[in-house]
Amino acid sequence: MRTVVVGIGDCKVTDEPVEMVTYALGSCIAVVIWDPVARVGGLLHFMLPESAVDRDTQGLANPYRYADTGTPLLFRAAYEKGAEKRRLVVRLAGGANVVDAGGVFNIGRRNYAAVRKILWKAGVLVHGEDVGGAVSRTVRLEVATGRCTVSTQAGGTRELKAPAAPVRQGGAECQVA
Repeated sequence: MRTVVVGIGDCKVTDEPVEMVTYALGSCIAVVIWDPVARVGGLLHFMLPESAVDRDTQGLANPYRYADTGTPLLFRAAYEKGAEKRRLVVRLAGGANVVDAGGVFNIGRRNYAAVRKILWKAGVLVHGEDVGGAVSRTVRLEVATGRCTVSTQAGGTRELKAPAAPVRQGGAECQVA
């Protein structure tokens, strides 16, 4: 199986039976999407929550660097290949605190909060996640099967599986961990 590498501040979407992989997820977040019917997969590796920090281009020079510009582009590209929002399996990984031991900037937490807010506003459920902590991660998606794994140097590899069923709490859907 051919491997497609998604770099930092990058995004790839495909309907080919490849393995997508991104490395070095520290405070960055990987947004992984997969449509089981269209067999379309996508992976975004963003670095920062908001493109407003880019005073020159507001993120237009590299929109995949930011949650607020990269996430919508990831979904649009998947829709163009035949994916449908209601069928998408969405997973998140990263958001660690690896360079800011004192927690002053909290980039990992801010990245995670930003992407969850974007997905919540769009009505998109998250089906699996491996976020936080203080470890760097590698994420892989097999587009043909939707199998998504997260690996760390210390913790080995684990599959990010969707929970059996969403549960309603207080009028909003949430996932059973």
